[in-house]
Amino acid sequence: MVGRTAAFFDIDGTLLAVHSAPHYARYMRRHGRARRRDLLRTAYYLLQYRLNLLDMERALERASELIVGQEEAEIAVFSKRWYEEVMREHLVPAVCGLLAQHQERGDIVAFLSTTTNYLADPIAEDLGVRHALVTRLEVKDGRFTGRADGPVCYGRGKVFWAKRFAAEHDVDLAQSYFYTDSVTDVPVLELVGHPRIVQPDRLLRREARRRGWPIVPTDDPRVTL
Repeated sequence: MVGRTAAFFDIDGTLLAVHSAPHYARYMRRHGRARRRDLLRTAYYLLQYRLNLLDMERALERASELIVGQEEAEIAVFSKRWYEEVMREHLVPAVCGLLAQHQERGDIVAFLSTTTNYLADPIAEDLGVRHALVTRLEVKDGRFTGRADGPVCYGRGKVFWAKRFAAEHDVDLAQSYFYTDSVTDVPVLELVGHPRIVQPDRLLRREARRRGWPIVPTDDPRVTL
């Protein structure tokens, strides 16, 4: 029996036209929650990410230092306000339209992104997405410990979460879709039957051309599946 078709969507650089980390760092700085060196460190990590050289586990550990001991509920409220004030306007209409088409077709739609649920959740609420495979931070007694809760949803970690989700939801990955912008997601692009490239970085654009993976024309909000 053939399983269900899923459509997985990356968030940073895919559903969003930008990467959220620098925007969050600047928002935290504006509200007195980050230092100038935190902004510089975020920019450095983003450069490493684009070059496919980032040690994500280490980067997450350093980034989490800013919230260790803080109340999760307060950070969730702060993050939702940041999304509403800053990030919502960066949603890509064409990609949101494709997501809606998958929903209308009856495909199971899920985010598959390195970002945390504190950005994914308000986007999911806006777009009517029920499933978010993202990086989750460990919380004990309502406060952040500074550690990840489970494998970080990055690189091979995305493969882990995608396969687990597929097993739990009767998804046939061979007939499923994954939309992403980053060369770090090649392992998942190889896993699904319908890889879709969105606003690719230089390395992924080269890989997509070599493999014949289609690049989504995000300048056309009427693009169809």
